[in-house]
Amino acid sequence: MKIIIVGAGEVGTHLAKLLSQEKQDIVLMDANEENLNIPYQYEIMTTLGNPTSIADLRSAGVKGADMFIAVTPEESVNMTACMLATNLGAKKTIARISNNEYILPKNRDFFSRLGVASLICPETLAAVEIVNALKTPWSLQWWELTDGKLILVGTKVRDNAPIVNKFLYDLSKDEKIYHVVAIKRDNETIIPHGSDQILPDNILYFTTTPDHVNDIRLLSGKNKIEINRVTIVGGGRIAMKVAEFLPSHIHVKIIEKNKEKCYHLAEKVENNVMIINGDGRNTDLLIRENIKNCDAFIALTENSETNILACVTAKNLGVPKTVAEVENIDYITMAEKLDIGTVINKKLIAASHIYRFMLNADVSNVKCLTFADAEVAELIARPNSKITRKPIKELNLPKDMTLGGKIENGKAEIIDGDTTIKAGDQVVVFCLNSAMRKIEDYFN
Repeated sequence: MKIIIVGAGEVGTHLAKLLSQEKQDIVLMDANEENLNIPYQYEIMTTLGNPTSIADLRSAGVKGADMFIAVTPEESVNMTACMLATNLGAKKTIARISNNEYILPKNRDFFSRLGVASLICPETLAAVEIVNALKTPWSLQWWELTDGKLILVGTKVRDNAPIVNKFLYDLSKDEKIYHVVAIKRDNETIIPHGSDQILPDNILYFTTTPDHVNDIRLLSGKNKIEINRVTIVGGGRIAMKVAEFLPSHIHVKIIEKNKEKCYHLAEKVENNVMIINGDGRNTDLLIRENIKNCDAFIALTENSETNILACVTAKNLGVPKTVAEVENIDYITMAEKLDIGTVINKKLIAASHIYRFMLNADVSNVKCLTFADAEVAELIARPNSKITRKPIKELNLPKDMTLGGKIENGKAEIIDGDTTIKAGDQVVVFCLNSAMRKIEDYFN
């Protein structure tokens, strides 16, 4: 598959590196030569050019490209580049945008006719993940899968958790209300089997149904937290969208050190949002703003180190739930060790969203697990595909892949070894990064 990525910033470069590991034919294009210094170990062709220049697009080989992805910081450049690419022969185009209005369902056909097949807004996707994380404050990650019929919950288990030191085959004797699909232990991600043991401070990823989420909380030894007061440091686009997406009964404070941004925020946000001009790294300011009485603290500045340290300060002041935007991937492990809580990374979110278009199977969703080298995908089982021929325990699935649940005729079911997948079932699949391509062999 030939893929042209326009914009060698953080999102574009990360996506190019991710796809190059799968032996895709990647061309990375940027108007700034300094952005094209890619480490030699990645098999990526780079080209210097203007993405809105027809001559430069032709030179990059846009005619016949299987996918054209425009992820520059400029929304108008991305839209124009995709329109040109479609008319020059690219088969599918994806544009990164910042205007949430463009991705409304009523506008999809309009942009598709213009030549922009798909739109992604990393800031909106990040805001949705933050709001989801506040639904279960005791968890590290929370995702609604298969239109909310199945739930993925990631949580760190402590010494006091009822399931600590137990083997998975012991847990399987209980009623089948959840499935442990991945374990992160130190720097290793494990797709678990019955002989694997749950140890203190492991991060466990569960699939379950909405009515059993509280059972997962009790098994993990976590206390219930009600979110009514939220403090956000950093008044950028993500902060605005979080404030917009949160329920109206939640009181929000946004601390932003840029006075002009504060004025802009004050014009945009609702009455339940208070804007404070100040430096969120200042402990005295946080104490004056009664930070110890807030239920959640969200650090969304442009600096990953600032966000991590601000969350550490908030936890030390007694805030039960913290969320940090950490755009430097190398710092995610540090954030985990410091027990930051939920970590948001726009690069991983955007890459996950785009990655599903690369697979030949019927994929409706792909997500990268922030703390684990693993991914979760939602797939439709095709008629006569390998996954439908035998019960799960007889399929000899690769050790780096497991099935978490399925939707059959609109009903959610947690999968075990005796489950048989039927054609048309919507299935949640978990695998290590190295195994994503193996999925196609089972579902096609």
